[in-house]
Amino acid sequence: MSQAIEEKIKQIQEKLIQLSRKNAAIEKENSALKQELEETRAAAATAVSNMETAQQQLDIARYGNTPMNTEERKAFEKRINGYLREIDRCIALLSV
Repeated sequence: MSQAIEEKIKQIQEKLIQLSRKNAAIEKENSALKQELEETRAAAATAVSNMETAQQQLDIARYGNTPMNTEERKAFEKRINGYLREIDRCIALLSV
């Protein structure tokens, strides 16, 4: 009877070892995926920043070379006012 118990204990130990190895592999994969996600987020933030810069350069080129109609002028003034509010907000945060 003790031999049967010893056999069961060995089986349980083997299963624990297998589970431990699987757990280690999953943790390693999880870590790699987290790193990849962080890199992807950073790349997306860089792409958004580049897009915004390109949009600003396009706006400057568009508004600097041609006369604006009323709708374009209002949109332009709205963007400028938005930038000014953002600058004022940053100054307020720095003043605290």
